[in-house]
Amino acid sequence: MARTQNFIGQSLAFLDAVERASRAAPLNRPVLVIGERGTGKELIAERLHHLSSRWAGPLVTMNCAALPENLIEAELFGHEAGAFTGAAKTRKGRFEEADGGTLFLDELATLSSPAQDRLLRAVEYGEITRIGASKPVKVDVRIVAATNEHLPRLVDDGRFRADLLDRLSFEVVTLPPLRLRQGDIPILAEHFGRRMAAELEWGGWPGFTAAAARQLESYGWPGNVRELRNVIERAVYRWDDSEAPIAAIQFDPFASPWSLGDAATAPAASSEAESEQEWEAEKQEAVATVGTQQFGAPVVTSDFRAAVTAYERSILELALKANRYNQRATASALSLSYDQLRHALKRHKLMDSEPA
Repeated sequence: MARTQNFIGQSLAFLDAVERASRAAPLNRPVLVIGERGTGKELIAERLHHLSSRWAGPLVTMNCAALPENLIEAELFGHEAGAFTGAAKTRKGRFEEADGGTLFLDELATLSSPAQDRLLRAVEYGEITRIGASKPVKVDVRIVAATNEHLPRLVDDGRFRADLLDRLSFEVVTLPPLRLRQGDIPILAEHFGRRMAAELEWGGWPGFTAAAARQLESYGWPGNVRELRNVIERAVYRWDDSEAPIAAIQFDPFASPWSLGDAATAPAASSEAESEQEWEAEKQEAVATVGTQQFGAPVVTSDFRAAVTAYERSILELALKANRYNQRATASALSLSYDQLRHALKRHKLMDSEPA
């Protein structure tokens, strides 16, 4: 489970969770890591392993939600040849693979009841029995388990064994969601931004505009640090000017005027015409706004269409120049979406326009 990320943050809630994990690491006891998706539960498991006396042993990971229920037990505890259909040869399970090291069980709450029974015996007696075998195998494994579920509530509902929870909860490390980590969002954004800029071989790191920084701070981050990383890396690689502060942040990568959900509810035959009508309406609004504020009154002519086309082209040319030919900044200045701007540039053959 090799990682390139480090723990980054300065909020007290975050530092307290990391400190709790660090203190529990040297003890040969199970640890539960609780937190919403994307809060870094895997990194805590890695820290618990590498700060323990088992650091030279294996760190084996299993996502309990990634396998069908009928395969989880075979994956965890192994099986003998012929134990079930498809078991052509004997195979060790994750417990045996982790012997002498740490077994990280992610999404623990999804374990089936039979798998919970077997896991309890492994924790209590330090031995497992392969499916189809008659003799148990001794294993020396430290268990770190993670979940985003409230396990005591699952116990009350009869969906998780109370005695297993007792065995696994020697220490419980609860990770705070990003929205409650005061001051950590800008630090993380800078870290992920600089890293992406280096990957793209930018000459430096331009940072974010004040407006973009406010957007990042005010967002709720349901996907926590993992979502923040994706948003920042996407914003950096889509930005066209490596010297200008990043101003465009898109939180939802699926957001589009042509999203599948919208298309499914609209008549296919009229969708293209409706898109063109919407574009024409927004274009006229942008022409009126930018024309009166920045470019002066349009020239009166008897050829209306030619005048509108020439005027629109002049607006695009001047806006591109004013924004140093950065298409995203130009789109923002004209109150157009990025796709709308590129559509207009293609129609006027300005896609390859460069500074004179």
